[in-house]
Amino acid sequence: MSAVKELLRNEADGSISFGNHTLAAKEKLEDFKHDGDLYKVKTFGEMTKLEKNGMFVYESVPGTSVNNFKETETGVSFKAEGAEDAQITLGLADETEYEVFVAGESAGKMKTNLGGKLSVSVELAGAGQVEVEVKKA
Repeated sequence: MSAVKELLRNEADGSISFGNHTLAAKEKLEDFKHDGDLYKVKTFGEMTKLEKNGMFVYESVPGTSVNNFKETETGVSFKAEGAEDAQITLGLADETEYEVFVAGESAGKMKTNLGGKLSVSVELAGAGQVEVEVKKA
């Protein structure tokens, strides 16, 4: 699947895909409508960031291409791809414990901080797409 050429798009299953880790220069798309919300994405080789209604949702360093990103009451799931291993930070519920799954394997339980942020390291170099699922423990 690789990079999302449109920077941000709706998928048939109700999820969104965003980001393009192959860009040399930063590009952004604002005011993208999905399910009554407004999304903004900034992306390039060094960083990918997604906001919903002005609030932090996702950031990766270096940049990633993300497919089938879906938020639910119990967490998030998506497929990430990148040229190198990435540190992914997600905006979730404040001070809540989640179990993190990377490529179908549990990476353990982690608790978000007061701001609701949770960081996960994902090995992407040479891996193609890697499925990530974060759900309330």
